[in-house]
Amino acid sequence: MSQGLGPGWHSALTPALAQEIAGDTSAIIGFNVLITDPDGVVIGSGDSGRIGSFHEASVEVMRTLQAAAHTVGQARLLRGVRPGVTLPIVIDGQAAGTVGITGAPAQVRRFGLVVQRQTEILLQESLLLRSHLLRERVLEDLVRDIAHFDADLVTPDELALRAGELGYDLGVPRTAMLLELEDAATAVAPDGHNLRSTLLRLIRETFASPQDLVAAVAAGRFAVFHRGPARPAAVDDPPGVRSLGRVLVDNVQRRLGLSARVGIGGLAASVPELRDSYEDAKAALRLGSRTRPAASVHSIDELRVHQLLAAVPHRVRRRFAETYVAELCERPDWPVLRQTITVWTEHGFNLVRTAAALNIHRNTLVYRLDKIARREGDRADGDADRLALYLACVADHLDD
Repeated sequence: MSQGLGPGWHSALTPALAQEIAGDTSAIIGFNVLITDPDGVVIGSGDSGRIGSFHEASVEVMRTLQAAAHTVGQARLLRGVRPGVTLPIVIDGQAAGTVGITGAPAQVRRFGLVVQRQTEILLQESLLLRSHLLRERVLEDLVRDIAHFDADLVTPDELALRAGELGYDLGVPRTAMLLELEDAATAVAPDGHNLRSTLLRLIRETFASPQDLVAAVAAGRFAVFHRGPARPAAVDDPPGVRSLGRVLVDNVQRRLGLSARVGIGGLAASVPELRDSYEDAKAALRLGSRTRPAASVHSIDELRVHQLLAAVPHRVRRRFAETYVAELCERPDWPVLRQTITVWTEHGFNLVRTAAALNIHRNTLVYRLDKIARREGDRADGDADRLALYLACVADHLDD
């Protein structure tokens, strides 16, 4: 391997892995294969009776990193050794153990290099998997510590240093995003693979920048700190973020057959701001799924008013709503009227745009607004009154 495997690399040659390799290889080649640890103790063998015994020939093989052959006479002079060949398992220039094949050296020597190389390949794959899993755990810890940043527990500089060791610069602008699976408790990967790993791979295909931090944060929930431009094109539309969210949701549906939603936070340029952006993304998911259930991508920039009202104590919010819409709430068509007021306000009290957003005829909209005006009277005339009516509708919707 091109880079060192670190001080714990030798622990990858576990008894379970050694026994799997030795057992499978013995069955294939027809000769007993044994594997020892760095101390010369047999930890895997086609002959289970040899597990735990000391294989003296392995000590010299590991010291010299050279293969050795032993005839019947030579084997008798060494503890725990039978006729055959012993070869070093070399990883990153160091001996991780040995692999031995029992039999007449002339017969088994031809299998030696093949078994040795196959063992090294399997061990390297195990090490890479461990390294990958370790990086995933470290990355998850980093994302969690950013998402729940507390200056009393850790400093931004400490988090920046940890991020730097993983190759991430926390000084560049990012937007927090959350992907949440619907029915996460029962969701499974269609190919039978680990769903978490499958989703992480799919998310990283969508967010492919080397500076995009992606990690699982809970069952069925994944966080992305997406590298973005220094300034969004518009306050309510960070460039590309919504479209990436839609692409991700579509890919999860198309390739995995699973439904998901995405919440988008605000643009952030520091650790405290990233924490706030993460909280915004959580709020966008929670509020968006309640107020716009048909949508799959929710940006906090569309839900700031909802977020503010959600922070108001329930009783206060309820009393405010009742002050403005108590009579309208009694009507059986109140959900339709509430939606009309909300969309009408959010589209600047413009009849054409509101009718288009509601997908209704302009005359239908006028009829609804007249109905509201008759109920609300003077409270629907001025801009301040209209705004209060809108806020009452949002507050009422939050309490559905």
